[in-house]
Amino acid sequence: MRVAAVTGASRGVGKGIALSLAEAGFRVFASGRSIAKTSLPEAVTRIPCDHTDVAQTDMFFRRIAGEAGTLDVLVNSAWGGYERMVENGAFTWGAPFWDQPQHRWTSMMDAGVAAAFTCSAHAARMMVPQRQGLIVNISFWAAQKYLGNAIYGISKAATDKMTADTAHDLRAHGVAVVSLYPGLVRTEAVLAAAQGGWLDLSNSESPEYIGRVIAALADDPNIISRSGQVLVAAAVGAEYGLTDIDGRRPTPLILQDV
Repeated sequence: MRVAAVTGASRGVGKGIALSLAEAGFRVFASGRSIAKTSLPEAVTRIPCDHTDVAQTDMFFRRIAGEAGTLDVLVNSAWGGYERMVENGAFTWGAPFWDQPQHRWTSMMDAGVAAAFTCSAHAARMMVPQRQGLIVNISFWAAQKYLGNAIYGISKAATDKMTADTAHDLRAHGVAVVSLYPGLVRTEAVLAAAQGGWLDLSNSESPEYIGRVIAALADDPNIISRSGQVLVAAAVGAEYGLTDIDGRRPTPLILQDV
């Protein structure tokens, strides 16, 4: 049985990915600060972990090595920065960079980029000796276009650069690394916003759809040819003929439409 690790799986995209990988036959180790409260099938091993804490991250990967002895797929979905958009009555998410609260930088860069880098290093130490593996970094169009605030763009651009450079180091060892851009995903927060009439969900994706795309990438015998690339989930899904859990095929977003 193939083994996958999914960070940030307590809710949202990470939880959907863990569900779909388990459905695809993976033994899944899922982490998150509040994951003990998350409803997941028995095929998913839930491990509480704050990936801003290096010791807790070390423990997470020691647990995988001790219980499974191998790792085939790592999905870096842990992320911070969407919380506390409104502070003291002010909407700070869209503020210019000089007015951004320091906690937003810490959340996005430490809980996001730095955590993904540390997890990727742990995964690489397991994947390189077996000369195969796939690391997926969940990223977004903010790497290529101003969306919301400067910190958001910096963190996503850093994620994509991390993908490119770690792929360079791993290519000779048969390990692939990609950045994956979801579209509008029907997470808990997005569904709540849609109820208020703020969002059009007609071309949205379920969290599980992203996991189906990752499972298909892991099954691709030529995945190394994609290593270092930025991939749009719906475009990859269309290429592989995937459908969402409701049977629909999401239309891939392009930069101009984001």
